[in-house]
Amino acid sequence: MAQKKVIALTGNQAAAEAMRQINFDVAAVYPISPQTELMGFFAEYVANGEVDTEMIAVDGEHSAMATCIGAAAAGARTITASAGPGIAYMVENLYVASGMRVPIVLLDVNRALSAPLSIHCDHADSMLTRDTGWISLFSENAQEAYHNIIMSVKISEKAMFPIIVNYDGYIVSHSIEDVEILDDETVRNFVGPSDIHRIPYPLLDVEKPVTYGATAQPDYYTECKYQQHHDFLKVYDIVREVFDEFAEISGKRYDFIEEYQTEDAEYIGISMGSSFGTLKDAVDRLREQGRKVGAIKIRLYRPFPVKELAKALSKAKGVVVLDRADSFDGIGGPLFKDVATSLLATENNPYLHNFIYGLGGREIHEEEFMRAFDRLERLEKGVETRENFVEYLQVRE
Repeated sequence: MAQKKVIALTGNQAAAEAMRQINFDVAAVYPISPQTELMGFFAEYVANGEVDTEMIAVDGEHSAMATCIGAAAAGARTITASAGPGIAYMVENLYVASGMRVPIVLLDVNRALSAPLSIHCDHADSMLTRDTGWISLFSENAQEAYHNIIMSVKISEKAMFPIIVNYDGYIVSHSIEDVEILDDETVRNFVGPSDIHRIPYPLLDVEKPVTYGATAQPDYYTECKYQQHHDFLKVYDIVREVFDEFAEISGKRYDFIEEYQTEDAEYIGISMGSSFGTLKDAVDRLREQGRKVGAIKIRLYRPFPVKELAKALSKAKGVVVLDRADSFDGIGGPLFKDVATSLLATENNPYLHNFIYGLGGREIHEEEFMRAFDRLERLEKGVETRENFVEYLQVRE
């Protein structure tokens, strides 16, 4: 087991520390709150000579991702970070990165999208990325963000797909908590050396010349996308393999989902990110009342953990899906639709209801999650009826 030390850090400081230990070859940077100070902390490590990273200041997030694509294709271990509108600006190149199969780490310090303007947290920016072909991990706190960033390098390079590590802006990024830090040698041994031959077709391998970004006419485009689709299904096994390897050095075993009090639960709430702690508190209070409720956290968001979630919900009577983003499509939030689809993999047919919460950084309280469970149970028992699958949990009268 690796040596560890506990340090009080914000989420952004923990992320910068993981970046320092990994010692990326290239970091493309552009400021946007609440990500800005993350790269500020890392810039100190660069200025002090603590890393070998080439830090490239670009003119915008679209250029940041373009820089990462070129560097990663050449064989460099590459990272960038952004939030909210910055993620939206780079979306075009997110598709390029996954289609080119280049390993890149993107840190999304979750922020709402305008309008109205908000610099605070929700998951609208992450939901923009859900169909781009990137692997996506969600972090509940600074500790998970630190661990996810370390694991993301290995996952991305084994899978040859880019990866996003999400953690909630301000709630996680700027809040201080105790973080257990691994020693530098353990982290660098875990991710391995950055050599251009760790990826199959680096541009700088002049003995094996390749082309990236070529045009595909209609007679080949489908085959390219099929190959991408086929290989993305292999990501499940790769993530589990890396989770297992990380458990050996850290003592912390992660899974695609995290279950809490679900063994005998009749009603289960599902969330992602920092709100899971509040959801667990709500479950505890309802359990004290004799209610059989539980909670599930989605850690691996893309590819979505269909089988694991279907198994966890196989005995539930009702499910509360808690979305920190709205799809504005008349159906429900993005996570709601993912959960609903996953239930096709089980013979159980629980009553499913969607609540939108925490938009634009609005604080969520356990009493509000308790109210969501109450509403679900009344709907499932036929005491109340609904007009839509989705409702807002926090709207002022």
